[in-house]
Amino acid sequence: MIKTIYGTKDILPVEISKWNRIETLVRSQMSLHNYTEIRTPVFEETKLFKRGIGESTDIVSKEMYTFLDRSETSVTLKPEMTACVVRSVLEHSLDKQSSLNKLFYISPMFRQERPQAGRLRQFHQFGAEAIGVSSPLLDAEMIIIAYSILKSIGLNNLEIRINSLGIPTTRENYKQILREYLSDKFQKLSDDSKKRFETNILRIFDSKDEHDQEILIGAPTLLEYLDDDSRSKFEIVKSILNDSNIPFSVDPKLVRGLDYYTETTFEIISKSVGTQSALCGGGRYDLLAEQIGDRSIPGVGFAAGIERILLACENEKIDLSSNKGVKIYLIRLDPNLSVKTFELANKLRQLGLETELDYNNRSVKAQMREANKLGAKYVLFVGGEEFCRDEIVLKNMKDSSQQIISLMEIENINNYLVD
Repeated sequence: MIKTIYGTKDILPVEISKWNRIETLVRSQMSLHNYTEIRTPVFEETKLFKRGIGESTDIVSKEMYTFLDRSETSVTLKPEMTACVVRSVLEHSLDKQSSLNKLFYISPMFRQERPQAGRLRQFHQFGAEAIGVSSPLLDAEMIIIAYSILKSIGLNNLEIRINSLGIPTTRENYKQILREYLSDKFQKLSDDSKKRFETNILRIFDSKDEHDQEILIGAPTLLEYLDDDSRSKFEIVKSILNDSNIPFSVDPKLVRGLDYYTETTFEIISKSVGTQSALCGGGRYDLLAEQIGDRSIPGVGFAAGIERILLACENEKIDLSSNKGVKIYLIRLDPNLSVKTFELANKLRQLGLETELDYNNRSVKAQMREANKLGAKYVLFVGGEEFCRDEIVLKNMKDSSQQIISLMEIENINNYLVD
């Protein structure tokens, strides 16, 4: 028996209405804020992610699905989307066509992590990117959009954490200060944090090791050393969020797991998910375009994990499933009327009505069971004395009332439907 690859899963028909519901809410919010959809290839050249995300990150060093294609080019299944979107903007000169490109996506991603609840090796994200303008207004807009989507889904147990990582020169000065603070504690750090001490010391704040976190309790924070412009922008973001009634807290130790972030960074976590609590994260990345392309373009964005959101919904008892069912189920009373019943179903579908019928020549009783199972609002009985008179019987499944309809009037059937 061939089964799904470890760390992946099928999204079955019984679940798909939940996914569709989330995607509909995402598209609605993106439309309100004038973001248009972009779709990029599932795989890219590996150097895009090495340059963009950073070779010292866990994603690039441990988690990517990378292989050589037949032309001996190293390609990688995309582990995140921001670098792909920026690459597309650069390649197609979208920044030269418009000063600001507001884009969104819904896409699968791939990381070879240890699978657990809310985290798979093929997972799905939606997100947005605003590329071309370096404005704290857009930073705040990203947080507002992400929070609005999660609230529209019905989630309540949310917490927004924000921070500023400043500009590169400020950050480099701070790294030296942090390195001095940790130098006499180096031997007590975890093995991963010892490696990060040299490669990317800020990532030590991301450590899941409890002892590392104890060591960091008294550490100086980057917020204390921000340049004046970054501090001013951060104050604008906080002011807008307050005025928009968006609840948040400042977390000086929030650094995110990607190297391309500058200034504003944020996460939205759910207390309903457990250890994998981050539903959404993002921030500003004004240096990313220059790292992967030939020119500098500022940008800000976020990404949210759909599987984690669904897990949070499950834990908060939020029902996203659709009970729509089919509008009309055709009950064939005479086995010899199979073709006629199909032709009638096809006509109803052409009228825009969700219609189903039996394809297995089952009994009337079995057909009625199927109609109930599918949540049909109406059934049409095809056959019997009525059909001999070119008529059919329409039954309302809610109140069991029945109406006789002439086949000549079938195109006006909507007049007989209450809802």
